[in-house]
Amino acid sequence: MRLGISAFLAHGFIAALGAAASISLSWLAMLAAGAGVFLLLGLWTPAAGSLAALIELWIAYSRPLQFWESMLAAAIASGLALVGPGAWSIDAHSYGRKRISIRDR
Repeated sequence: MRLGISAFLAHGFIAALGAAASISLSWLAMLAAGAGVFLLLGLWTPAAGSLAALIELWIAYSRPLQFWESMLAAAIASGLALVGPGAWSIDAHSYGRKRISIRDR
């Protein structure tokens, strides 16, 4: 999931640079690509996922032709923000892996 959303955000940034898009959408695409790098590495995943989700929601609102693509990207990014970085990430290496144990009563 991290690789997929990062590739999507990087592609959006490259497409925004190639097209004659407005300056504000280019900055949004660059900020989303930066969040994608953080998501790819698993660094500050909750914050990066939330930021990417908010940016994609704004892009979905401002570009009706890319509505469903941006909504899907926002859903994946928010899912990553809620689930966490995973075992192979900088966050897991820095802070340790969290395990939740449920005991029977």
